Amino acid sequence: MPQKRERLDKLLVERGIVKSRSSAQAKILAGEVVVDGFPVKKPASMVREDCSIDLTGKDEEWASRGAYKLLRALDSFGVSVKGRRCVDIGASTGGFTDVMLQKGAEKVYAVDVGYGQLAWKLRKDSRVIVMERTNARTLSPESFEDVFLVTIDVSFISLRHILPVADRILDGRGFCIALVKPQFEAGRGKVGKKGVVRDRQVHEEVLRAICDFVHQETNFMVKGLEVSPILGPEGNREFLLYLEKGGGAGESSGQERCRENMNEIIAEKIEDAHRPGFFGGKTQRAEGGLRN
Repeated sequence: MPQKRERLDKLLVERGIVKSRSSAQAKILAGEVVVDGFPVKKPASMVREDCSIDLTGKDEEWASRGAYKLLRALDSFGVSVKGRRCVDIGASTGGFTDVMLQKGAEKVYAVDVGYGQLAWKLRKDSRVIVMERTNARTLSPESFEDVFLVTIDVSFISLRHILPVADRILDGRGFCIALVKPQFEAGRGKVGKKGVVRDRQVHEEVLRAICDFVHQETNFMVKGLEVSPILGPEGNREFLLYLEKGGGAGESSGQERCRENMNEIIAEKIEDAHRPGFFGGKTQRAEGGLRN
């Protein structure tokens, strides 16, 4: 069965990469859009709906290019944050926070252990609760009100330390989107030069271990997995994990089905991440060490 195709300028808007068709067309005509590793200069070009898209020019749409990671997750997992309260753990300059606000979130708690990194446009936004100099591991449900979604993009620490925090914050039913960074999950002997993990087997081991941890040590259920559309610093491949808590009746049986399907899903996403041209070369690396 042939894959569905769509106009490139329309797809850019649908994915939230740009805000309007005119903006999309301008960037395409300027040669700033790369599809599956190749520049495309015609707005009307028909491309696969699941193609990889990157912008090579200066990004003025979002607080940081890391925003594209969350955009991919919200789109792939069908998550709407409109009118919801969200927590952004590892907010940094605010790429994830920016996306959630522009997607209609009522309030975003921007949590980061650092200070002074959050973009000014977000810092002055009344919908943003800035929680700087805050160790995420000290957070509790009392710190927030009725949270729907927790996003996680942290560095130099394993998700094993942060996922239980997200579990704790979501007092009732809720969701979590966590960025899996293999370089901070794999053992020292499995991380290469400059902190880059290139071995697909290590990627697979990391994803299996994280999914097992989720099912064994938290109240979450793994609902989805996706490859981050941009490479991390130094070219690390990263992955987006979608979790649900408090799904209600049938949760135990659903969790068992998730475990059974996870091996197949992980294998599929590893294949995507290592497919030549998926990231369009060096153009899709996140800028100098930004966490999101």
